[in-house]
Amino acid sequence: MTTTSGQPGLLRRQQYGWFFNDWANAAFSATVLTVFLGPYLTTVATNAADAHGDVHPLGIPVRAGSFYPYTVSASVLLSVLVMLLAGTVADRTGRHRFLLCGFAYTGAAATLGMFFLRGDRYLLGGGLLVAANICYAVSAALANSFLPGLAAPDDRDAVSSKGWAFGYGGGGLLLIVNLALYEGRDALGLSEATAVRLCLASAGAWWAAFTVLPMLRLPTRPQYGAAALSAPAERAPEAAGGTVRELLATLRGMRRYPLTLLFLAAFLCYNDGIQTVVSQASLFGSKELHMGQQTLIIAILLVQVVAIAGALLLGRLARRFGAKRTVLGSLVGWVLTLALGYVMPARSPAWFFLLAVLIGLVLGGSQALSRSIFSHLIPAGREAEYFSLYKISDRGTSWMGPLVFGLAYQLTGSYRAAIISLLVFFVIGFLLLLRVPVARAVQAVGNPVPERL
Repeated sequence: MTTTSGQPGLLRRQQYGWFFNDWANAAFSATVLTVFLGPYLTTVATNAADAHGDVHPLGIPVRAGSFYPYTVSASVLLSVLVMLLAGTVADRTGRHRFLLCGFAYTGAAATLGMFFLRGDRYLLGGGLLVAANICYAVSAALANSFLPGLAAPDDRDAVSSKGWAFGYGGGGLLLIVNLALYEGRDALGLSEATAVRLCLASAGAWWAAFTVLPMLRLPTRPQYGAAALSAPAERAPEAAGGTVRELLATLRGMRRYPLTLLFLAAFLCYNDGIQTVVSQASLFGSKELHMGQQTLIIAILLVQVVAIAGALLLGRLARRFGAKRTVLGSLVGWVLTLALGYVMPARSPAWFFLLAVLIGLVLGGSQALSRSIFSHLIPAGREAEYFSLYKISDRGTSWMGPLVFGLAYQLTGSYRAAIISLLVFFVIGFLLLLRVPVARAVQAVGNPVPERL
């Protein structure tokens, strides 16, 4: 996919439309997944629990404390098929922007519906979380597919890092507003539960409002392959059948690019660990370290602010050392961060804030650079389909990690054991990434090799 390099003003306008998609949906990741929903939905599930502390979704006994991570995991498993089908439809029809915004507004509506989560309505909370997280995953995957058309190969690390920085800026700004609301709830005559529900709903309103910018500024993507010869409207059922067949063909065809698959396996592994740390941090802090809601929000704000600098810093390091080496270094940082979390004393906000700073330093950069590396490893015209696979483990869409985290807690009753169990994802991901010859992988899919990888 070519960029509009001959029209720098237009390209810059399109890039900022893309940046603001991160700004918009980061509110869901930060406010809902990272801070408020985990502890609140766990409390709602506890209200509905039986004498043994279990709830029974679909008749299955589940510890109330494991309901939230299990629900996150289930939402991602369901989103896999939706992402793959949406990516295939987008590449066949060129309607990437239309589909992105449609899923974004549906997810925003489900997030707004979280205002009605109260009492013991844990199934309502679980259902809304599943719907919102699926829509978040699909819209973000479609947004990622625009990257190759918005930046030349040697500029993608910088553009991807700037997008992540915008995301953390938007998520952090809304968290500041929500912190003021939560702390001022008594003066406003609000109960703690009502304040939390307003904060959850605010993320939906933010997501909807700022999605207007990518809707107006993102370019129209070209159709791919058979899509250029697609059937007319009256043959829509045939076209839909062709989409499913092409999806299956794409999955089979990926075997022709084993190095792309090796990188994808590495990313899915270590980023599942990253996203589980992020999504379960507030649960770990509140239930294991006994931190108050104010401390949790300040810590997450620290993560957001430091992650802006971290994303830009690691982007600069990638220019000097290459993206692969920089990501490998960040994974070592993640291992040290998890070790600190395991031994951290309870009821010690200073230590918890230090943990937040360490997470922020490695969070944005490791993800932004992984996204830019993967953009080089995709055959031209298949960006949405391949990024749908990539998005299986991205912000808020990991599933293996929450499953392991939930099982570790279910078996031990300790969130410390749950958090340290995530080490396996970083170690295996590091070893797999170490084996990826990135330059050779770029050549294998027929893309130009950047000067530094």
